[in-house]
Amino acid sequence: MEKLEKYRAYIEQIIKDYGSFKPSYGNVDVQILFDHEHEHYQLSSIGWDDDQRIYGCLLHLDIKNGKIWIQHDGTEIGVAKELVALSVPKEDIVLAYHPPYKRSHTGYAVA
Repeated sequence: MEKLEKYRAYIEQIIKDYGSFKPSYGNVDVQILFDHEHEHYQLSSIGWDDDQRIYGCLLHLDIKNGKIWIQHDGTEIGVAKELVALSVPKEDIVLAYHPPYKRSHTGYAVA
């Protein structure tokens, strides 16, 4: 249980850090979404840039079976690298945005 609490805290801190930056264009809000009951964590941008609608997911992570599943990573640095720097073992990180047959070549967990 201690490991899961640590993983939740790491994910939430990373998302809060990225969520503290407001886009420099348009009237765009950044939304931080934490669903502790189902272990879903997300950062989205929502708003308008002139007459263009802005809506998108910047980060989406889940915790499943004791591992961190990165469903979407819209960062330049890479959330997996940030998690490893926080001492999360690569075998506890799944790059879920890659198809299962490619995951064994990433250096991270397959599932």
